[in-house]
Amino acid sequence: MLAWVADFLSQYISVLGVFKYLTLRGILGVLTALVFSLVVGPIMIRKLSEYQIGQSVRDDGPKSHFSKAGTPTMGGALILVAVAISTLLWADLSNRYVWITLLVTLLFGAVGWVDDYRKVVQKNSKGLPARWKYFWQSVFGLFAAFVLYQTAVLPQETALIVPVFKDVMFQLGPVYILLTYFVIVGSSNAVNLTDGLDGLAIMPTVMVAGALAIFAYLSGNVKFAEYLHIPYLPGTGELVVFCCALVGAGLGFLWFNTYPAQVFMGDVGALALGAALGVVAVIVRQEIVLFIMGGVFVMETVSVILQVGSFKLTGRRIFRMAPLHHHFELKGWPEPRVIVRFWVITVVLVLIGLATLKIR
Repeated sequence: MLAWVADFLSQYISVLGVFKYLTLRGILGVLTALVFSLVVGPIMIRKLSEYQIGQSVRDDGPKSHFSKAGTPTMGGALILVAVAISTLLWADLSNRYVWITLLVTLLFGAVGWVDDYRKVVQKNSKGLPARWKYFWQSVFGLFAAFVLYQTAVLPQETALIVPVFKDVMFQLGPVYILLTYFVIVGSSNAVNLTDGLDGLAIMPTVMVAGALAIFAYLSGNVKFAEYLHIPYLPGTGELVVFCCALVGAGLGFLWFNTYPAQVFMGDVGALALGAALGVVAVIVRQEIVLFIMGGVFVMETVSVILQVGSFKLTGRRIFRMAPLHHHFELKGWPEPRVIVRFWVITVVLVLIGLATLKIR
């Protein structure tokens, strides 16, 4: 919105032409979302406490978590509002990728909100039944996949790009819809599974979003794309603003979510953030790189799959508790140690993902 106003007024006030630069709008996206989160955060936490919208803790979980019962939750709504406001202010609102990404994020957030509301307000321990949660995730994921497929113009928009190799590109055709669905829904659930410790999910999300902003910028610039031998995808550059808004909102939320957390994001945040990473990765054609950079999310998800599969087949558990972060807690690792080490792993994986831009 402000980007459009500045562009219009630049014909009368030349200095406003600076707002045409994507890098500046990305920076403003970070700062807008960050400041909004820091200002509104304390108000939101106070209101959540007043209405007793607090976290419930599993009886079979680590004993160190019992003290967290009652901590305000559903704080992910703060992230979503900050991202939406910042994106609407600084992004080019004529860009279809901006609207698709923002809509998918908010729709998945709505699914998480219903789940959280039933748990913490209606005191229904089951929340939104798993089958209905997955149903609506599937509906929204398939919707996004179908829209992206139908609106694709260039062949590379629906091709699978293999990192490291210069010219390895597989045309997917309708299979693109299926891949996109699995990436968006899978990423959404993976972040949700990771969101079990203070700051554990939000910081890897911030780092991956920052890296995806770089991919979006380079993919949307014909000269950089040609130089790096990556597909040129017109219009993807505007996702820089969205990703930067996500970084700013995530850092603002981390201010209150860092150990010991004053607020939890809940499913409203986790499901939405995972879907956001997934849809951006799909648009910039970096699904495989997302799998690498989001390795912590992948490990957490795989640990749950292995745990459930092993118990059903053999009656034995592989880990002391799943997801994986609880396994290390029960081994005696203090919560901050688990969190920071998972952050360190994410830093390394994100750097590896970024390195694929040059190793070709």
